[in-house]
Amino acid sequence: MLKFYLFLLLQICIIFDYFMEKIVILDFGSQYTQLIARRIRELDTYCEILPYNKFPVDDPDVKGVILSGSPFSVNQSEAFKPDLTAIRGNFPLLGICYGAQYLAWLSGGTVGSSHTREYGRARLSFVNTADELLTGVRDHSEVWMSHGDSILEVPAHFKPIASTDDVRMAAYRIEGEPTWAVQFHPEVYHSEDGTQILSNFVLHICGCQGNWTPAAFIDSTVAELQNLLQNDQVVLGLSGGVDSTVAAVLLHKAIGKNLHCIFVDNGLLRLNEFDTVLTNYQSLGLNVKGVDASERFYKALEGETHPETKRKIIGKCFIDVFEEEAGKLQYVKWLAQGTIYPDRIESLSITGMVIKSHHNVGGLPEKMKMKVVEPLRLLFKDEVRRVGRALGIPDRLIQRHPFPGPGLGVRILGDITREKVEILQKADDLFIEALHRHGLYDQIWQAGVILLPIRSVGVMGDERTYENAVALRAVCSTDGMTADWASLPDHFLREVSNEIINKVKGINRVVYDISSKPPATIEWE
Repeated sequence: MLKFYLFLLLQICIIFDYFMEKIVILDFGSQYTQLIARRIRELDTYCEILPYNKFPVDDPDVKGVILSGSPFSVNQSEAFKPDLTAIRGNFPLLGICYGAQYLAWLSGGTVGSSHTREYGRARLSFVNTADELLTGVRDHSEVWMSHGDSILEVPAHFKPIASTDDVRMAAYRIEGEPTWAVQFHPEVYHSEDGTQILSNFVLHICGCQGNWTPAAFIDSTVAELQNLLQNDQVVLGLSGGVDSTVAAVLLHKAIGKNLHCIFVDNGLLRLNEFDTVLTNYQSLGLNVKGVDASERFYKALEGETHPETKRKIIGKCFIDVFEEEAGKLQYVKWLAQGTIYPDRIESLSITGMVIKSHHNVGGLPEKMKMKVVEPLRLLFKDEVRRVGRALGIPDRLIQRHPFPGPGLGVRILGDITREKVEILQKADDLFIEALHRHGLYDQIWQAGVILLPIRSVGVMGDERTYENAVALRAVCSTDGMTADWASLPDHFLREVSNEIINKVKGINRVVYDISSKPPATIEWE
């Protein structure tokens, strides 16, 4: 019996062990901050992005800290300049770009415009080949620079460990404390040994174990949900997408019959989506109720054209429906959502600039009758898929492209009507079916059709037409934070264009979107 309890104790320790270590990334507003998190997650290590001035002083799980880049110069009055007293000397610390310059400036060094502003590729030359941050990094390895200022003078205990042709302090170590800094971006793919540098810092300098795996996440999240929810009733809004599906299966594993799933037809779903999704969920053993609320959404959206307002209207309608359905059940206290990490990042910004509010995040009303639980709030999309596979969810659900929470409401530019939705549904269905037919679907991160708020002149037979134009959108990505437009074959685009124009009444022009993210976003609204 004693052996059994020791074994049980060991299993509990394994389940919760990954929560005993984390890397904190303090965000100074860089466009690359999320890439730092992605690289660290790829090392099977948990990390959190927090505002530059919100370091969790009393968190015993922190193993190391990274200071991100920033759009500001340290010499600007509006630059973020937090107190690092609680961090320096107490935790391994890595400053990246602005972080490196801020550490120098904070210690009395000089940061200013260099003679040559470095943007793009550069090559490292070692000054100290024995430094542990550079273990395994090749001499003359290519790195990615993106800064106008440079470190010009530093105190004597700042020791350079690598340089480039134009930057003497490309990487340095501060003697007497476990602090390193680099003026390039190791998180960017163009930095050839960037992952090695981050691995050296996270796994060796900080001593992280690299045991943040899907199985560990499932075990710990289920335990966390059971502890949080107890015997409470939970209502979850299913969308048919991978996020809400994985969230539902996790919750079902934790609380079983106390989870009540609701799939709402908001009138903005893909063609035949309502029936297809309900059928798919039958095999998962989930308690799912379908609710047709399309007229309610159409009425609330009538005449509205502003993208953010449309998102918030859709978000509020969802909550209203959920609360009404929850009211038909007894003692429902919680609203569960499939919110993932990129949703939260894009909806909240330390610079005060919101990219777009996701209906899971920015569309919630200030006052709600239910509390919110978000099992996937810390995961990127590819991590959600890994967790889904570990849960045994079929690939036909796991491999589905992301679909926006507001549905086709953000793919119809301008006001929304039932007629426009029906036109877009047919065009979108033809596009997605063609991707499957040509074996291209699994090569694409996300695809869809956008109904443009313009009409164009065309000719069909001997008649002049004046009808709608649509844009095809297909992108390749790993996490949705950045994306490149997919280079689809010419013959495929020709076939899809002809099929849409010939089969969808009301469309006489098809264009293809070749914008990447950034500067564009994946969705148009």
